[in-house]
Amino acid sequence: MRILLFLATNLAVILVASFTLRLLGVDSYLAQQGINYGSLLAFAAVFGFAGAIISLLISKPMAKWSTKARVIDSPRTPAERWLVDTVAVLAKQAGIGMPEVAIFPASQSNAFATGWNKNNSLVAVSEGLLHRFNKDEIKAVLGHEIGHVANGDMITLALIQGVVNTFVIFASRVIGSFVDRVVFKNESGHGIAFFVVSIVAEIVLGILASTIVFWFSRRREFRADIAGAQLAGTGAMISALARLKQESEVPDQMPDTLQAFGINRGARSGLSALFMTHPPLEDRIAALQNARV
Repeated sequence: MRILLFLATNLAVILVASFTLRLLGVDSYLAQQGINYGSLLAFAAVFGFAGAIISLLISKPMAKWSTKARVIDSPRTPAERWLVDTVAVLAKQAGIGMPEVAIFPASQSNAFATGWNKNNSLVAVSEGLLHRFNKDEIKAVLGHEIGHVANGDMITLALIQGVVNTFVIFASRVIGSFVDRVVFKNESGHGIAFFVVSIVAEIVLGILASTIVFWFSRRREFRADIAGAQLAGTGAMISALARLKQESEVPDQMPDTLQAFGINRGARSGLSALFMTHPPLEDRIAALQNARV
């Protein structure tokens, strides 16, 4: 299963926090007081949103590390100078601060944007995209990524993830308590069954609930395509998506954990389609052709 960088980091934070709270005896204390659903919900919300916010704040350095992206501080070539200048123009048109611009080593044509706010973002493109796309198509891809930033997709993603985390933490402890008391007949506090079951439930529910985040990821791609069309032209955006579709068989070297932040992702079918970060490219092209941009 392909787990997004944001989701993986968030799940890790939640699990570490859960283990820490157990070691500190917080869960045991709550058990001694009996389950107070209001207090449990407040507890779940605090730690649920904390996990999402931490994931958001470290998204940019984690993206650089995961993709081995090289930030262009001083352009070395005319192509790098054009790339930085184009991002600057598009960012100004979109009304956001100048993002960091980077290139990451990958043979597939791809790009991504991330960052915790509109004025502190990162836009990166792959070497493959720079080598094979023409300037109009590259500009359209950059417009798409800047659209993600201008639309505040990362912040919205963090808020959705915070709600999902709250549900997961709350439900996993309710399930753990139920199994501990009903199945294992533990009437005094919480036994080992509570801790084991709640951890397992946290992982399983976290993965299942992430389908909501994946759904949002798919919806935001259409909005970012519209932004790319507005900034670079509808024809250029459609041409870029069509070229991505043609290159879909090229081996993808972008880490699986960062697929949600890229522009290109292959389609899947069946239940696995619930975990797709991007809608099929043909659907995105059709949406642009039918849109009034």
